[in-house]
Amino acid sequence: MTAPRLDIDGLLDDRDVGVIVCCGSGGVGKTTTAAALALRAAQRGRNVCVLTIDPARRLAQAMGLSELDNTPRPVPGIEGGHLSAMMLDMKRTFDEIVEAHAEPDRAQAILENPFYQALSSSFAGTQEYMAMEKLGQLRQQSETGEHWDLIIVDTPPSRSALDFLDAPKRLGSFLDGRLIRVLAAPARGAGRMSARVLNASLGLFTSAMSRILGAQVLRDVQLFVTSFDALFGGFRERAEQTYAQLQAPDTRFLVVAAPEPDALREASYFVQRLETERMPLAGLVLNRVQEVRLPDLSAATARAGAERLGDEHTLVAELLRLHADRMETAARQENVARSFTGAHPRVPVASVIALADDVHDLEGLETIGDLLAKG
Repeated sequence: MTAPRLDIDGLLDDRDVGVIVCCGSGGVGKTTTAAALALRAAQRGRNVCVLTIDPARRLAQAMGLSELDNTPRPVPGIEGGHLSAMMLDMKRTFDEIVEAHAEPDRAQAILENPFYQALSSSFAGTQEYMAMEKLGQLRQQSETGEHWDLIIVDTPPSRSALDFLDAPKRLGSFLDGRLIRVLAAPARGAGRMSARVLNASLGLFTSAMSRILGAQVLRDVQLFVTSFDALFGGFRERAEQTYAQLQAPDTRFLVVAAPEPDALREASYFVQRLETERMPLAGLVLNRVQEVRLPDLSAATARAGAERLGDEHTLVAELLRLHADRMETAARQENVARSFTGAHPRVPVASVIALADDVHDLEGLETIGDLLAKG
């Protein structure tokens, strides 16, 4: 079954599309895809901001910028529209939330708290939560003065594509949950009698948690929650509001995958989840597809020819073996892709051939954009 073709240029030119979210499991080329889409959209007249989460920091080099940080920076030399790029700093984004919603003294106490520093830097789900938070900030800026009419988001390099949808809710529930409030109860204080009763009822629990976490860590948690108390109710609400933005009529999801079983299995799960959550799916980008230059020369014929040549024509024999390897790889990839298409026959697909080198500059990103448009 042949999948419908994903019209990339039609997607980028659609002025009713304001957000494109590139999702997929780690290592499938989301960052390069997001950057190439952003560049192509800008060259076609859109005013674009691309938000990347890229630990290798290749995007800045490819766009001719000395660095990327938590603030959108204009990319020079773009003809047609405008392009700004940024890299998510999850700790800085978390700090911005604290600074915006707490009094200066309380904000300082939170920022200096060891538990907060660990939470904002490495706690599971923080990066996904802050990616969605930053998307919300960028959308708000676009509505109140910034000129972006398209925001393209490169999601965190998670093991599972579903982490982008699930982790923010988990973190929001943790920050607004009962357990962390119980941990904070002794530090918050109360009336003399109620405090005595509370401490008696929580004594065994606190003692057990102290043994598990360590007394200092437990104190850090309690002091953090005491300082953070004014912000608690907002975190689950903020996660739900930002999640709702992903269901907005102007949002589109692009699922990015490599033509390998694990990656396409993740892509299939993600497509099913988007359908369940009624989130708008634009299609699938199938990256690093093996190109075949001589499709009429079968792998079996090429290998037989290489055997007949033996050692007399070593170079030609090696080229025939290389062709056979590529034909077999292409056949395997096609079978894997066909299983996805069979499960999701209405999902449009754009295929991008594997390139010999990594992308290092705007010209390379432009090449990827051309390949995406050809599908």
